[in-house]
Amino acid sequence: MRPLRGCRRRGAIVGTVTLCLAAGWALQTPGGVSLIVPQPNINATVAQNILLSVEYSSRGTATVEWKHVSSWGTTKIVEWKSGTYINISTVYKDRVTTFENGSIQLLNVGMRDAGYYFITVTEEYGTNTYGTIVLNVYEIIYEDLHFVAVLFAFLAGVSAILICFMWLCNKSLHLFQKKTHKLTASTTEEIELETIEC
Repeated sequence: MRPLRGCRRRGAIVGTVTLCLAAGWALQTPGGVSLIVPQPNINATVAQNILLSVEYSSRGTATVEWKHVSSWGTTKIVEWKSGTYINISTVYKDRVTTFENGSIQLLNVGMRDAGYYFITVTEEYGTNTYGTIVLNVYEIIYEDLHFVAVLFAFLAGVSAILICFMWLCNKSLHLFQKKTHKLTASTTEEIELETIEC
């Protein structure tokens, strides 16, 4: 039995349409949003400005949201949609700068800023991607060392002055004792001479 010519042609058309639909679905569904976090671990000192750097790309308009999670709880920092709105939390109102690539800059960080920073990028079609940055904040140690160094220099200076003063007192005492010894010796000689003359 021979296959019909029309069926073969319909099968090729249906196969081509199915292949095109599958390729279109594969290109749109997963990977609609991509996110790169170049530095997932950041060390900073108190009062430093730090950049939480990321780079995202999406096919459509995306919404970016940053949250901070630490032992004190979870705080929403900022949320914005490219070109439309920016909502910054009142806690971070004067301390956050946002960038079009999804990065944020925190100004004047403190010990409470240490913790995990989560970014969520949501495309308008519902595709999400997530990233995490760990921020470690350390106190400035060199100020304490500076204080110790100044205190040590001050104490060394005071002890040097005291040692010089003690040396001068010792020299003065020796000179005084020499003069007193000479006076007693000359007085003794005079008494002996008087005794001899008698």
